[in-house]
Amino acid sequence: MFHPAARAAKAWFRRSLWAAPMLSGAVAALFAAALLAMLPHDTRAVLRERSLDAILAMSASWPRPASDAPAVVVVDIDSAALDAAGPWPWPRGAIARLIDRAEEAGAAAVAIDILFEGLNTRSPAALARQLATTLDRTDLAALAETLPDDDQRLADSLGRSQSVLGFALDPVHDRLLPPMNLALRGRPLLDQVWRGRGAVAPVDILRDAASGLGLLALPGDPDGIVRRVPLLAGVGGAVQPGLALEAVRLASGAAIYQLDAGAQQLVAGPVKVPLPRDGMLRLLPDQGAVTVIPALAWPTAMIPKGALVFIGGSAPELGGLRAAGDGPLVPSVVIHARAAAQLLRGQAPVPIPGEAVLTSVLACMSVMLALLAAVRSKPVHGALAVIAGAAVIWAATVWAAAHGWLFDPLPVTVVAAAAFLAAATVTAARIRLREARIRERFSQHLAPQVVELIANDPGRLKLTGEWREITTLFTDVEGFTSLTHRAGPEALVRLLDEYFEGVTNIVIRHGGMIDKLVGDAVHAFFNMPLDLADHPLTAVRCAMEIQTWTEAHRATAFPASFELGRTRVGIETGRAIVGDVGIRTKLDYTAHGDTVNGAARLEAANKELGSAICVGPGTAARCPPGLLRPTGQLVLRGQTDKITTYEPWPDDAGPAWRTAYLAAFAMVGTEAAATAFAGLARERPADPVARRLAGC
Repeated sequence: MFHPAARAAKAWFRRSLWAAPMLSGAVAALFAAALLAMLPHDTRAVLRERSLDAILAMSASWPRPASDAPAVVVVDIDSAALDAAGPWPWPRGAIARLIDRAEEAGAAAVAIDILFEGLNTRSPAALARQLATTLDRTDLAALAETLPDDDQRLADSLGRSQSVLGFALDPVHDRLLPPMNLALRGRPLLDQVWRGRGAVAPVDILRDAASGLGLLALPGDPDGIVRRVPLLAGVGGAVQPGLALEAVRLASGAAIYQLDAGAQQLVAGPVKVPLPRDGMLRLLPDQGAVTVIPALAWPTAMIPKGALVFIGGSAPELGGLRAAGDGPLVPSVVIHARAAAQLLRGQAPVPIPGEAVLTSVLACMSVMLALLAAVRSKPVHGALAVIAGAAVIWAATVWAAAHGWLFDPLPVTVVAAAAFLAAATVTAARIRLREARIRERFSQHLAPQVVELIANDPGRLKLTGEWREITTLFTDVEGFTSLTHRAGPEALVRLLDEYFEGVTNIVIRHGGMIDKLVGDAVHAFFNMPLDLADHPLTAVRCAMEIQTWTEAHRATAFPASFELGRTRVGIETGRAIVGDVGIRTKLDYTAHGDTVNGAARLEAANKELGSAICVGPGTAARCPPGLLRPTGQLVLRGQTDKITTYEPWPDDAGPAWRTAYLAAFAMVGTEAAATAFAGLARERPADPVARRLAGC
């Protein structure tokens, strides 16, 4: 047995129009969230990064303040340079000449995206030393000291400039580097930095001549795209700077780095950037902040004084092509240069604080709004509302990205969309089911246009019970009981079918609702289930048309053969209780109250009054003067007060006769009234009401 509260909740859930859709939407949202959480880590990471790619691309057009940061220039050793100067690897003296040109142009610093591992064995001095060692010739060793040495040539160029060489991470050997110049304030959280067991560094003669060392390697995301450049990387138990960061430090003239653990901020001279736990810089879309100059054009190129120069290559032979956000073959030197340009402009976007909590809060809010949109709005309007809400979230995310904060709105959007689609689907199914039930329930009771109106807008229909002013119309056929003995089953059914078809069509055409067909009687209501203007007058006119049609119908051959009696009508207007009554498998939308009972008794009073249409005082008071005439005064069964009954004036009753009739009725109960009605009956012998009143 269910607890009463549980049974009540179950019944409410069954009746509620929005409980099932909202529950379905909530379950779909939870399922979508669980599905996202169950995706493989790499898949989630790719989805997040691609979402952030779109956010950053949109934020790139956000207005930004003008920057006075130094220019960043890339000297590109492209395929044309290799065709002109010879195949790769070039002599290190050729690289030295590129560095010398940067020094002559007034470059603030030069960063070289080339790993110079080991001594150069192709220069004249190196060849002479090799021969001296092989042949054990001291004279050749002495000669080597006078011959051109590419390593020394490059070291001299490096020593004359603020230069940065690159190193690579070594996952096997534990060769370490000198510690970087770093001043710590507190204990920074860098537990996710990219680490190697050791480092593959340039040869000593070059490393000693250079002003700094920076990591060359660029990590790719699970989809192979480089979206981050290391600011710091781990070598053994220490950290070392990336190539871009070290180049920015030298260009800004800073001697050391400062790392503020409280603010999780890295400072290099005037450059201050937030430092995430992985020590990475998230790259922005290419904004044209880097100028690329081919190596062949470099000797005569004009560059701004104080520029930061990167030397690297786009030729495939250099092996520096990477897949990046703006293309599958982007030179690594260009990626480093873009990172440096971002640092110089202070553009270092990091995840927004408390992103997980913010995602949960926004997801809950979005799901609630999506559910409300699904159950309270039309499908198109609800979809537009959800799209507008998602657009607001994405716009806010774009604004945040333009100000340095990264937030992935994709999970929020997916969860809200799942909730809306599920709730909207269930809502649509329930609406269609309700429309079908409404059409099934009312199609035989109301005009088709009224049924369609209710089906399209079920909210206009209140089925749970209400007080409502209605007009009740009951019909009955005189002598029908005796007719059933004269007609066989088939003839009786045909007779009733034709009769009901005509009467119900008239009622529905006048906006009435057929409540029941009981025996030969028609029970109809006006002003329910929807409002009907002037429903008392409409009901009276409907009764007049019923009387005209039934009189003509009973004169036709088939009804006349069975002596079908005339139709009597009772009408009354007043307040009644309206709503669904019955059990769950059999509900009846009907009305209850004195008004309904009064109409039934007024219909029966026609036998006593001699009338065909008996209108109660409630209806008569709401009809225009001149439409109805009084037919008598009586006490209805179950009531104590005497009421006046009415019927429509006969069509051929002229003004003088109407005046005389009303004057006589005002004297009902006196001998003068009887005499007056006797005269009226002689003048109009077909008037049964006048004849009855004359006999009172």
